[in-house]
Amino acid sequence: MIRIHLSRLLGERRLTQKDLSKKTGIRIATINEYYNELTDRINLGHMDKICEVLGCELEELIQRVPNKNK
Repeated sequence: MIRIHLSRLLGERRLTQKDLSKKTGIRIATINEYYNELTDRINLGHMDKICEVLGCELEELIQRVPNKNK
């Protein structure tokens, strides 16, 4: 399973989804999908912009968690 830690990172930086949308130019609806982990596709350009604005590495934003059922 792939986890997106956007909610945690925004909370740590005290930023809202709207703040991130304005700073990255990414639609707020798309930010919301990442924030709530409702997407099954990730745009690498978006991830690059988010990492740049949040000052983080991709590994801090996205994590692969092994599935419990093999």
